[in-house]
Amino acid sequence: MSVLDPVSHALAAVVATAHHSLTTLGAAPDAGPTWLLSIAAVVVVVRVALLPLTVHGVRSAHATARARPQLRDLAKRYRGRTDAASLQAYAEARRRIGAEHGTSRLGCLPLLLQLPVWLALYHLLSDLASSTPVGAMDGGLVASLGSATLVGVQLADRGYLGGGAAHLAVVAGLAGAAAALSYLTQRFLVAPNTLVDDLPEAVGRAQQLMPALSAVGLLVAGAVVPVALIGYWLCNGLWTLGQSAVVYRWFPTPGTPAARSRR
Repeated sequence: MSVLDPVSHALAAVVATAHHSLTTLGAAPDAGPTWLLSIAAVVVVVRVALLPLTVHGVRSAHATARARPQLRDLAKRYRGRTDAASLQAYAEARRRIGAEHGTSRLGCLPLLLQLPVWLALYHLLSDLASSTPVGAMDGGLVASLGSATLVGVQLADRGYLGGGAAHLAVVAGLAGAAAALSYLTQRFLVAPNTLVDDLPEAVGRAQQLMPALSAVGLLVAGAVVPVALIGYWLCNGLWTLGQSAVVYRWFPTPGTPAARSRR
């Protein structure tokens, strides 16, 4: 029994319900595209449920950007002052500035709240690919998913090798597409909408490396995860690309290249 089981069972119910709905509409129950669409339904449900956290994150970034000039001036005024009274006054001034601009005290909590969902989804698809029933995904549905293929490649298969050139082409194509979406999103939509001024040099370099690192990470992980999970990454990447484009175009963070490009 895992603490992630309730989340995994909820996600399994989404997949099973989507599959039932698609087959009711006439889709072939054992077809790869049917199962990929069922998995895509998880993307829609999860990302819609997380939209409040996304909105919170955008608002928090805007508030932090508006407060940054005052925080920078405040840090200059108190630089080198280490006595208790100065430290207390500095902390109180920071709190006042934060309250004035509505900065969030949650920090990275919204992101941390998403981690159980991603972990539960990984375990769910891994279990299903290993023919292990989970919640609403009973033995019959698991067997159906296990026999489903996409261009001749079973969705339950893992890795790039072992199935010939066609298998390699399909799996590498899916992983490559997911990696490309991640890179494009991070490089051209997220990075230009992120404030890096006043950050330590090492942090700035890490920010620049993130697009390539995320893409390489997906390509490496594609060698060990089920094809069904790579399909999820691809669908999730499409959603992230669209969502990031909306934020970049209409809700850019003040002071970033994205905001300056709208002038």
